[in-house]
Order: sequence, then C-alpha cells, then structure tokens
Amino acid sequence: MTPPQNTATNSATDSAHVDVQAAVVHGDVNHYKMSLNPSPQEKFETGARFLEGGAAGRALRLIDEALASCYVTNRLCFYWLLAMVSGRTRRELSAQEAARLRDSDRFLPLTGDDSWADGVRTVRRLLDAAEKPDADVRSLMTELDGLRPAQRTMILRHMELFLDGPIKDQMWRLTLRDACERQKAGSREDRVWKFFQPEPADPQVRQPEQEGVPVPTWLKAVAGTVASVTGTAHIGLLLVQGGRISALFAYLLGIVGACVAAPAGLEWRFRSGRRREMDEAYAPTPRPRTDTPPDRFARRVDHRFAYYLVKYMPNGMDREVWLTWTAGIRRRMRDEVADAYRDTGIKVEAFNWLIRHRAGAVADRWAKGTLWSYRHELATPPRTMATAVLGAMAFAAGGAWAVSGAVRTGGPAGIASVVLAIAAGWIAERAWLRIALARRRFIADTSDAEKLSAECAAAYVRWKHRLADKPDDREMAAWLDCDRKVLLNEALRHYRLKMSDVVAYAFIEARSGSATRARVSGGPWRYRKYEMMIFLITADGVRQCNARLHFADGTFHDRNRLNYRFEAVTAVHVRQSDDNAHTFELSLIDGQKIPAQMIGPEPEEHQQSEDPEEISEVSLDAAGLRHTLHVLEGVAAEGKAWMTPERRRGATSLDDPERPAA
Repeated sequence: MTPPQNTATNSATDSAHVDVQAAVVHGDVNHYKMSLNPSPQEKFETGARFLEGGAAGRALRLIDEALASCYVTNRLCFYWLLAMVSGRTRRELSAQEAARLRDSDRFLPLTGDDSWADGVRTVRRLLDAAEKPDADVRSLMTELDGLRPAQRTMILRHMELFLDGPIKDQMWRLTLRDACERQKAGSREDRVWKFFQPEPADPQVRQPEQEGVPVPTWLKAVAGTVASVTGTAHIGLLLVQGGRISALFAYLLGIVGACVAAPAGLEWRFRSGRRREMDEAYAPTPRPRTDTPPDRFARRVDHRFAYYLVKYMPNGMDREVWLTWTAGIRRRMRDEVADAYRDTGIKVEAFNWLIRHRAGAVADRWAKGTLWSYRHELATPPRTMATAVLGAMAFAAGGAWAVSGAVRTGGPAGIASVVLAIAAGWIAERAWLRIALARRRFIADTSDAEKLSAECAAAYVRWKHRLADKPDDREMAAWLDCDRKVLLNEALRHYRLKMSDVVAYAFIEARSGSATRARVSGGPWRYRKYEMMIFLITADGVRQCNARLHFADGTFHDRNRLNYRFEAVTAVHVRQSDDNAHTFELSLIDGQKIPAQMIGPEPEEHQQSEDPEEISEVSLDAAGLRHTLHVLEGVAAEGKAWMTPERRRGATSLDDPERPAA
C-alpha cells in the first residue's frame, strides 16, 4: 500500500473554528431563567438581563412585576426608564404608558446618590430636553458624557430612537462614536465563534472487549498439554533406559528449541496478523463488509468526519483522492466514536470537538508522514524472526533424532509415545495459540485505548480552555447593536442625510441562509450571519438598504439599495408556520415581495424543554420587530400622510394626557 505523496497540510489546531453546528442551545447557561418562585429582586435582575440582551418588552414586564412587589432601587429606576423607551418612538407609547413615564418620579423616587441615580437624572433631563426647542443641548451632552461607562452606554443604546427635536443630531453623534468604539471591543473577532459552540461532552473512548475463549478450546489446551507432556516424558525415559546419550542430548535440544521458538513465533504471528488487520481496516477503498449499514447516529458521525477531513485536507490534494485514501481510517474512527456515544444520549454536536480533533490528527499525521506508521511499528524484528526460525530448526532436528532413538529402543511403546506426543502437542499448540493471541490482542487494544484516551483527554482540556472566554448573550447583543448603528450611519452617509432628516427608521434582522445559530436557554437566537434590512423614512419616501452581516468580525457584504414612494408599500406582515418559523414580508405595489426569515424552525429536542412561543417572542422582541411593524404598517396604511402626525406627535409633550394612543 503506497500512499500518494503528502504535501503541506491545513493542520487542525484546538483554536480551529467549527462550522458544522446548525442550532445550539446553551442549556447550561441560566442567564434568562428564574426559579419556580422568584423573588422581586430575581425578577428585576432577570428583566435587566433581558434589556441588556435587547428584549425590552420582556424586560419591562419583569421589572414591572418586581415594582409591583414594592421592590424599588435606583438601579431599577434606571432600567425601568430605559425599558419603557427602548426601541420605540414617542408615537408608539399608549396614553397610559406616556402617563407612567411622565409620573415616574412619583412612584420611582431616588434614594441616595450613586451612579445609577446620576443615570436616572440624566435620562429624565434628556426626555424633558427633547420637548424643549430652547434646551441647552451642549451642557446636557456634557453631562451624559460624564456618566460612568455602564450608564452612558445603556442610555446611548436604548434612548437614541426615542429622542426627537434639537437633541436628535447631538445624541446620534455620541451614539455613533460609542458604537464605533465598542463594535470590535472585547476581542470580538477571536471570541464570537465560541458562542456557537455547545458545551463539550466529556471524551469517550470505546473500550476493548476481551475475546471469549470457548470451553472446548480450554479443554483441548489442558488435555492436549497433559497428554503431550506425558508422551514426551515417556520418550525421554526410553532414551535414558536405552543409554542413548546422543539421542538424549538431541531430546534436550528439541525441548529447548521448542521453548525458544514458541514465544518468538507467537510474537511473529501476532505482529503479522495485527498488521494485516490494520491494513484491512485502513484500506483506501472500502472492502465488502458483512455487518449492517450504519444507523442514523453513525451516519451523522460519519458526515462530520468527512466534513473535517475535507476541511483539513492537505494542500494541493484532490478531494476525492483524499477521501478515498482516508476511507478506511474514517470508517474505523466513525465506528469507534459512534459506539462510544451511541447509548449515552449525548448529541453529536456536543462531541463534535472530538471528531474535529481526531480528523485533524489524521491530517497532522499525514503531513508528518506517520499516517501508516503502524506498518513499521508492527513489523517483526529480524532478531525475533531469527529466534523463531532457529528454535524451530533445533526443535525439528533434536525431535527427529530423539524420536528415532525412542522408536528403536521402545519398539511399539516408543511409537505410541511418539504419536501421542505429536498429536496431543499439535492440538495443544493450536488451542494455546488461540488463547495467547486473544490475550495479546486485548492487551494491545487496551494499550491503544489508553493512549487514545489520554490524547483525547488532553484535547478536551485544551478545548475547554479555548472556550473559557466564550462571550455571554449580553456581549452578543451589544455587538449586534453596534453593528446596527454602523450600518445606519453608512446609509445616512450614502443618502447624505442627517439624523434629524429621518422621520423614523426600522431594522429587520434575519438569518442569512442556513447560517449557524445559537442561544442561551430562554434567550433570543443569535446568528453567525445576518441579512440586515434598514428602512429610512424621509420626506422623499422610503430608503431601503440591505447588507449581509458577518457577525464574527462585524463586516458588511453584498450591499444593495432600494428606493420607493410611500404609496408603493401595500402590505406588511409576519407569517408564522407550523414549525414556529417566522417570516417577515413586505409587499410593494408592483407585486414585488421582500421576504426575510426572522426565526427559523425550533429544533424538536428543544421544543420539549422550552415554550417555542416564548422563544419566538423574545427573539422578535430583541430584533425590534414591534417598532419595525409600527413604522412600515403606518406607511402602508397612510402613505405620506403618516409623516405629519409622526412629526406632530413626536413634538407633543408627554404631559398631554389626551394624546391618542398609536
């Protein structure tokens, strides 16, 4: 078996990114989960995390529940105010919500003076200043800039859309500056991919099973040995009684030769047999097999091995040639891994790291020229072969001389002893050989399993260490919000607009194709790639900008733009299918439909442990669908006339309790 010439390889390291998982749920992360009987503080803390994750609607409900239980702190006041205005315009507030926001200082009094109290005061001043044309915007921006980063970042992130009037452009400049500074913060490019990795399962290695030796084989070995020793001893006795000194020395030489040849021959037989077995298992072209085809679980494991073997394929190697040469190795690894995990209930995604490691190890061994090193390791040493041959020759020569002497001396009795010794010895030798080879194979398999287990355990530790700084959902939400702001600024610059020129804007964030997705338990879905749509409502119509976001590095690709009049928008709706997928669709007057799948189907295994409706609600909330539908449905229903009430109501004071609800 001569493998093709190896070249430089794409070696797999423990920092290699993984691109196979389709849906990962971090069930071990209870970021958004509460106990069965949560305290008011627990409700607030969970609501605060939802707000930081972008789900302002769910956050407001939980914070209100905590507030209803008379749990009031400066931090709660701060988060409540931001949850009320996050991702909304003034027009979207109902009369009751506007009244609550207006009277918040009465039922949310501040206690003491800390950074959260400073943040609350700044938020309230911003809300007041947005309604006063003569407000001192510069001093207010200075006050906002002087807050601690935690409060300043939250205000810029959640209030930018709500504020209107003379403060709008100033607020946008601070928001954009903050977004540009934080977009790549926290080693984003080195960490985002880790969010899409499941918690790795402990390494499992298929343990070897001791080959069972049938009872008849043991009986043959014991009985044959006893009979053979008896016959051999009688031959020696005959030689002593006949005084055949030379034949007696030959007799002893034969016994010594047998004792020397037996272990050497066993080693030779074991090595050659094991190498032949390895050759058959590692054969480039799969050979006919008598076992049943692999089950679904094994097919999934095989698919992953094939994926990673191609991913780490040597440079310059043809894909089909590489897969052919590694077919036997892949089959062997697949069977080992599938057998180790089949009955554990562990999903393939959880031990995908192990498949990647073992496939990468194949590529590394190829690069080093050691992929078929077992052939050299299992080659029988010349000394062992020589010992076996010389011992066998001594046994044959000495035995023949001793047999001849015994027959001449003992006559019929000698012949009977010779026949007994040879026949019983042959039977015993075959039986003991089977027993010894089974034991040797078990010892070798155990040694290989221990070596593989140690390698996998080391790889597991490295992989766990590699994932130690996996970003949490709050960081993912913050990065995504920065991406929104950067894309919005790109659209404003392209159309040469100021933020005050924009009556309203809205985003649609959809999964790009079959991009990998992940979420923490109870949280919204996050994607490796997004299809981003931004709608700018201006006096001249609707400006739509589309781009594909590569979330790992925060870069935009495949941009395209579309402009249309207000009257061109005929319908906006979100369609929910039976598998809980949600698809946004915008219809234009020319019959064109602009679809976007905001949420893909929920994996069946997670539908049983979590409420799909709640997950959809949180995901759509975090994507800002409520505001997007408000804007686009208003445009579709009223056309350009929608702008006038938007401007008028945007300037209406929150102190007006008669303001109609949206």
